[in-house]
Amino acid sequence: MVAKGTSSADIRKRVLDARKIQAERFRKTANRLNAGMSHRQILTFCRIDDQGHAVLRMAMEEFGLSARAHDKILRIARTIADLDGLERITPQHLFEAITYRTLDRKLWTM
Repeated sequence: MVAKGTSSADIRKRVLDARKIQAERFRKTANRLNAGMSHRQILTFCRIDDQGHAVLRMAMEEFGLSARAHDKILRIARTIADLDGLERITPQHLFEAITYRTLDRKLWTM
């Protein structure tokens, strides 16, 4: 039996729901999306637990990532958590964001 994947309609709904979460989060600012978060907003809206800090620290050391990459990873992890409808960024969200960041790095350094 073939497993059914996620439909386009379901994905669209998740994206629209995540956009609503972001619009509400930034309602009192000029920013509307996670991608435009300042470093100060990242500190406010991208809180992670001790395990998340350990994951991010490991990635920074392992891949030699910059402070700029650190903030990008947190922005992406925040978006992934929003797509999951979660307030908290989990270590799994960070792992996924790190994967995207390192994949991007591999593609651009070839």
